[in-house]
Amino acid sequence: MDHRRPTILTLAALIAFLAGSATAQAPAQVEVFEPEYLLAVPGYEFAFPRDHGAHPDYKLEWWYYTGHLEAEDGRSFGYELTFFRIGMDRRAVNPSAWSVDDLHVAHFALSRLSEETFQYWERVNRAGPGIAHTRTDTLDVQNESWTARLEDGVMHLRAYAEGILLELELQPDKGPVIHGNGVSQKADGVGQASHYYSMTRMRTEGLLSIDGRAVSVSGESWMDHEFGTNQLAPDQVGWDWFSLQLDNGEELMLYQLRYTDGTIDPNSSGTMVSADGESEHLERDQFTVRSLRDWASPKSEAVYRLDWELTLPGHNTALRVIPLMDDQELYTVRSTGIAYWEGAVRVEGVWKGQAVTGRGYVELTGYSTRYRPSV
Repeated sequence: MDHRRPTILTLAALIAFLAGSATAQAPAQVEVFEPEYLLAVPGYEFAFPRDHGAHPDYKLEWWYYTGHLEAEDGRSFGYELTFFRIGMDRRAVNPSAWSVDDLHVAHFALSRLSEETFQYWERVNRAGPGIAHTRTDTLDVQNESWTARLEDGVMHLRAYAEGILLELELQPDKGPVIHGNGVSQKADGVGQASHYYSMTRMRTEGLLSIDGRAVSVSGESWMDHEFGTNQLAPDQVGWDWFSLQLDNGEELMLYQLRYTDGTIDPNSSGTMVSADGESEHLERDQFTVRSLRDWASPKSEAVYRLDWELTLPGHNTALRVIPLMDDQELYTVRSTGIAYWEGAVRVEGVWKGQAVTGRGYVELTGYSTRYRPSV
């Protein structure tokens, strides 16, 4: 069965989709035929290091790094470094290195937790020599001076913006964890899904320089890598995503997909990861997520639901997830046209009947309607 099919989307609608504004649609009078891309369907066989690289046969792809860092001078930080690849035009047979096959978007954020200061930056570029590129055989992603590369089993990250330089080496403590049952389903229908894996715990060391003052940092990071073509449905507005690293060596990933009326899509799911790297898939009816309070952004005027209780009744688990700062919103007007919340959190509670603490990251999309792009 051939699972390729055309997609009709404007660039603005596609970028809005990437950041959680799934209700944005291309106007009927501006139909641009896109070349055929593969859909994410069961049967894909992962192989590494190949699958750390790019998958240009799929329209949408992102590499997502988050982590907590402690500086040698006692300060604490959270970071996010994300690279997006968006397929644009595969029709023309053009040998030029400057042909626009892909658009590259990237976000870099630093939560200066000790100072309660949040900074973020964005990049948008066409693929081109020295500007933005990916490789298909291994991890090698670039967007200007921001890079993610794999060398001898170690992931190297680098980002520089406005006097902030972050250079990190990430050493995996566990192998890749594949999410979902065959695919990570995001909505009803064939291909409304992604191929999705995570590196859930990576020892991290490196350098953070702020305004020319460099300090050594260490901590732990999490990597997500997803690729697919059609994921969210028109009646879905966004998601709440959790990646948690517990002090007992285990991890938890959950996401709940929200409909426009606020209810939760049954395709929401998660993964529990044991200390030895074994994983267990979680269906929607195996967990609950409850937010305890609102926070209104002064930039976007979006009202986010923060401070969560996660329960897994069948696993004797109840966790409280608490933001380390409220204002960790990226108002990425230039690259996505919308705002989303991506923040460092701490964890406390009971995991499989035992008291635990931990750290992690939470992403909230689709809460800002005022600044969605007009498409």
